[in-house]
Amino acid sequence: MKKEEIIFRYSKVFPKAARVTYAPIVGVKAKNAKVWDIEGREYIDFLSDAAVQNVGHNNERVVRAIKEQADELIHFTFIYGYTVEPLLLAEKLVKISPIENSKVVLGLSGSDANDGAIKFARAYTKRRTILSYLGSYYGATYGAMSITGLDFETRALVGELSDVHYIPYPDCYRCPFGQEKGKCHLKCISYLEYKFEKEVYADGVAALFAEPIQGDAGMIVPPDDYFKKLKKILDEHGILLVVDEVQSGLGRTGKWFAIEHFGVVPDIITLAKPLGGGLPISAIIGKEEIMESLPPLGHTFTLSGSPVVSRAALAVIEEIEEKNLLKRAEKLGDYTMKRLKKMQEEHELIGDVRGKGLMIGVDLVKDRETKERAFDEAKKVVWRAYELGLVLAFLHGNVLRIQPPLTIEKELLDEGLDRLEQAIADVEEGKVDDKVLKIVQGW
Repeated sequence: MKKEEIIFRYSKVFPKAARVTYAPIVGVKAKNAKVWDIEGREYIDFLSDAAVQNVGHNNERVVRAIKEQADELIHFTFIYGYTVEPLLLAEKLVKISPIENSKVVLGLSGSDANDGAIKFARAYTKRRTILSYLGSYYGATYGAMSITGLDFETRALVGELSDVHYIPYPDCYRCPFGQEKGKCHLKCISYLEYKFEKEVYADGVAALFAEPIQGDAGMIVPPDDYFKKLKKILDEHGILLVVDEVQSGLGRTGKWFAIEHFGVVPDIITLAKPLGGGLPISAIIGKEEIMESLPPLGHTFTLSGSPVVSRAALAVIEEIEEKNLLKRAEKLGDYTMKRLKKMQEEHELIGDVRGKGLMIGVDLVKDRETKERAFDEAKKVVWRAYELGLVLAFLHGNVLRIQPPLTIEKELLDEGLDRLEQAIADVEEGKVDDKVLKIVQGW
């Protein structure tokens, strides 16, 4: 089949609710940080399948584990019987988790993990109110959608869970309180206290859901001491801290979990994307007493604990451990940030560069003073990157998403950054036609 035919046939069977388009790449093969399309063209992947391929596409250890397990046992339902593979995985997750005396629930996606976390938090605390952040993204299932602070259009159409309240995330580049970085005295913390005083009964709140680094809002990194001050307030009122590590977990930021950068231990962690090495799996890791608060089958799925996917997940964790990818992510992340900061000095289109490890956002702006988001320019950069052989995407309409595999070769990383800079320069010089704005949809 031709690429154009496949894209046309997609439009006939998949609704817009199921996907968005950045570039017309029909992928047929991938290895580590490279992807090949149906026409045989090679791309450098700076997206890692939306932060899924932390250990690289078609990682040899992961592929071997899948093949070996598929030959022996594809499925024997975890919820009624016993298989070894999910046991080994859960024990490994407990070991690497910062939460002591934890237990694990396995699922299929980050969305269902966050749904489960809502249930566990409400069941354990006997409270219903949930706090979340504006700009947050927790998934597409009803519960996850209901606590998401980024997409309100869908909820306006289909309804939502009740008893959910929002607070601003600590965004030091576009401070919601109009404060200057380093001189704000964390107004976002005092706002939470004000919220408790004027709107929300603090002792009726079950949990606050947080991303340690807000991903889909545009890679927003909070101040170093934010979560410590936040956790102190939560503890005073018996409010659980639930941390979504779906995008930031398993080494992406140079730690097993991004929350470890901020010196606090959450009550529940949700995990998904990179865990299965490309196969669907999620995990909720929480304190034992919290995880025992629901009745039998209170949160589980027939296909959870799949032996094949559990083996793949174990292989992912083993690869991160044996290849020391936490340290590598930190090292390559520091290097990438330096190169991007240098680009920022030379390209007015770049308003801000932020992130940790290999979870980086490049904020494109029309004007550095006003910080007006450069929506059209972001689409053009993504398109030009595609033409140059670089897989790229943006978040919040204008923030370039830089998340290559943790295993990317240094030379390939440099080549990808060269192509990125060329794409930015070409857009600044007006070399990308406006017609691409109708092709690149994004989100």
